[in-house]
Amino acid sequence: MNLNSIIFLKLILLIFLLQGITFSQQNDSLFISSDSLLTVVDSLQVQKPKGKTYDVDTTVFASSKDSLIFLVKEKKMKIYGEGNISYKSTEIKSANIFIDFSSNEIDAEGIPSDSLPEILIGAPILKEGTEVYEGKTMKYNFKSGRGLLSMVKTEMDGSYYTGNKINKVDRETYFIEDGIFTTCDDSTCPHYHFTASKMKVIHKEQLVAEWIFINFGGVPLPIPLPFAVFPIESGRRSGILPPAFGSDFNYGTYFSRFGYFWAINDYMDLNLTADYYTRGSYKIDTRFRYSKRYNYSGNVEGSYGNFVQGETTDANRVENTEWRISWNHNQSITPTSRFDAKLEFLTGTNIRRNINNFNEVLRNEAISNATYFKQWEESGNSLSLSYSRTQNFENNNISEVLPNLTFSLAQSYPFRDNVGAQEWYESFGYSYSGQFQNNRNKTAGDLKVRGGIQHNINASLSPKIGYFSISPNIRYNESWYNKQITKYTAYDDTGAYFIKTDDVKEINMVRTFSMGVSASTKFYGMFNINSLGVSAIRHTVTPSISYNYSPDFSTSFWGYYDSYVDSSGKSIEYNKYEREIFSKPSNQEQQNINFSLGNVFDLKTNADPNDTTSKENKFQLLNLNASMGYNFAAKSFNFSDLNLSYRTQIGSLLSFSGSSTFSPYDYDTKDRIDRYLVSNGKGLLRLTNTNFSISLSLAGDKITSSETENRTTVQQDQYLQASERSIYQGLYNDRAADFSIPWDISLNYYYNLSRLIPSKENISSNISGSLNFNLTPKWKFSVTGSYDLEQKEFAAPQIRISRDLHCWTMNFTWNPIGTYRGYNFEIRVKAPQLQDLKITKRDQFYEGR
Repeated sequence: MNLNSIIFLKLILLIFLLQGITFSQQNDSLFISSDSLLTVVDSLQVQKPKGKTYDVDTTVFASSKDSLIFLVKEKKMKIYGEGNISYKSTEIKSANIFIDFSSNEIDAEGIPSDSLPEILIGAPILKEGTEVYEGKTMKYNFKSGRGLLSMVKTEMDGSYYTGNKINKVDRETYFIEDGIFTTCDDSTCPHYHFTASKMKVIHKEQLVAEWIFINFGGVPLPIPLPFAVFPIESGRRSGILPPAFGSDFNYGTYFSRFGYFWAINDYMDLNLTADYYTRGSYKIDTRFRYSKRYNYSGNVEGSYGNFVQGETTDANRVENTEWRISWNHNQSITPTSRFDAKLEFLTGTNIRRNINNFNEVLRNEAISNATYFKQWEESGNSLSLSYSRTQNFENNNISEVLPNLTFSLAQSYPFRDNVGAQEWYESFGYSYSGQFQNNRNKTAGDLKVRGGIQHNINASLSPKIGYFSISPNIRYNESWYNKQITKYTAYDDTGAYFIKTDDVKEINMVRTFSMGVSASTKFYGMFNINSLGVSAIRHTVTPSISYNYSPDFSTSFWGYYDSYVDSSGKSIEYNKYEREIFSKPSNQEQQNINFSLGNVFDLKTNADPNDTTSKENKFQLLNLNASMGYNFAAKSFNFSDLNLSYRTQIGSLLSFSGSSTFSPYDYDTKDRIDRYLVSNGKGLLRLTNTNFSISLSLAGDKITSSETENRTTVQQDQYLQASERSIYQGLYNDRAADFSIPWDISLNYYYNLSRLIPSKENISSNISGSLNFNLTPKWKFSVTGSYDLEQKEFAAPQIRISRDLHCWTMNFTWNPIGTYRGYNFEIRVKAPQLQDLKITKRDQFYEGR
């Protein structure tokens, strides 16, 4: 640029400043601020005219490859050749750009290609923050954010829009004429898309369209939807919930989950959905959710349905009406008190029919509970008040606990002063708990009510003598009842003899106690290796011994037992409180001495001397425990069994655990006998039970793809939420297949041997596992199941084939054998915001009751 050109540009810039216009041309390194005139060649400052004669509140940057033409009097600028305009967070790129500073409007257009005139070079591109719009022509007001674009396409958080015209009425809302909406990123021919003559887009909220056609592979379905609302960002939005279509073997073709979701406010929402089956069945579901962070959360759910199997004229026609009501609530009332409730009331047929969920199929009862809990911080004391209810679907029996009130006094040390060295008596501590409980049991229509109050006091010392910890203890229990039973012989109308049991209503107290002492220590052994990367192996041994005593409470001194005379004249002893709700007084004296020995083997590795970031690591090689006891007061079988347990793990690949039981007693043809094995020369112990399990897990390295790498944070969150929305392993699991892991295998083997005597041996053994592998980068094969090695049969095998169809996913699941054999075929959209757009075909052959 010569000196004359520089002087000429200075004069033009000076005139523009006097007119109140601010801009910058980046190519010639020339910047003009709204307060002064500066050039990189030399300094020139001119006083800005008084008063505001323009509407531009920040710098406008302009650049071009060809030329910039300033029309000073008209307050216009023309940019030719790869023009670029930047204003705040807005940027426009185009072959030709025309700016009118008087109206704050920008016109942009591309230029026809010399070889192909129908193809434009440098078509306008509008960028506002993270949004990008590409079109054929564009008119845009950079002050108001309004604009009109023709032949436009844009993308927002994985959603793509195109249209003949886009009219931006403000920065948040725009209308699309002859619009196309899809989540498929194939720009040449989307595998599916929605078309509508009119669309309205609200930024980061939703897309609304009327008379919308669904297109697959460019072919539209013949019947349009009158209107549709699509969420275009994760989060709660009010709107219609699209239905899922499919076919059910028992109930026919259906559309399900069609309804409305209402986001009432930030703290609550409500949805109402309906299912309809072509063979006459229907179901209505509703759910109300509420939540306030750090305070409370919960939901209320309800459903009502009528399910029909068979035609009206069928002899085996079955029609069931089912309903369900549930309430879940969690609330922190204060930092030291809370209330939790989970109540459910339903018909049993609701569970038996809902065979899509293994957890629901396997359970045969509904459990409800509600609890209020309060703790006093300073003392540590606590109070809880609860209600529980269990309903059995098989026999319709109901068991309720109303109320259950418990108060607990925290461990207290009355002699501890926390000054100086601790004396042995300062370790004395005691605790108390009291409980009031009322049980209501309804069996075969007969309601029985039992209640009581129980007090428990525990006291102990825990002094340490040398390397040993000594802990004497005493436990006292007192139960208050308003009933007891009496048994006597009686005869019915036919003269048949039977034992009659009656309740006697009177206040009684049952007092029991036990006492004991225990001692334990711990010592270590170290094996220094310093070879093959292993530093040392440490062996930790924890031996302990304990003695416990409780008297025989069946003697007449205590008065807890009575007797009756049977028809043969024999006196039969019984517990007068055997029907009561708390633990019963024992009729056996206990003087038990118990031994246990714990062993832990740890391995420590050396740090790599060639790697400054390397550190020492510790691994647990083996955990081995043994225990055995002897009862001095027992009349027979004084020794208990020897119990062994063992566990080890090799990283995350292999784990092994098991247990074994050995008996010191001999046996005959029917049972064990009170005679030691050693007395007959059969050794010290014999194996009566053993079991172990082995688990192996292997997986290939995760594959990164452009699809996962290019996901935005919002998209990634949506995919994670969609994949984790199911918390159970269903009959037809709807979790998306993970194509990023080329293969993984999981194997589990379980073995159990039980033989009280050698002639009565029971063995169970099975192997289970899962295998997943990619046949190709787009095909995935999965198989799960188990095989009973003793019965020689498979249990619940399942085969699943998945295909990545770019923006769709295909899943075929087959349960070839078993009670719930059948198959499920599904094609669904990947995008989480359109997760209900799917086609399902399902056949189930239920062979249960």
